[in-house]
Amino acid sequence: MSESNSLSGVGVFGLLGITLVVLKLCDVIDWSWWWVTAPFWGSVCLGVLVFLIGLIFITLNERRKC
Repeated sequence: MSESNSLSGVGVFGLLGITLVVLKLCDVIDWSWWWVTAPFWGSVCLGVLVFLIGLIFITLNERRKC
């Protein structure tokens, strides 16, 4: 008996991105494609930001130990 704990499905950023692309293609919104696709690359940017904050925290913590 094996259990799999994998996550599947579309996240909030993916759902928002798909919605904005559909609205752009149907001429409902007149936004730049940069803003329409922002939710797709926005999640990557959020992940990088969290990583950098963690890296800064670890670096400051190591300097306090010296």
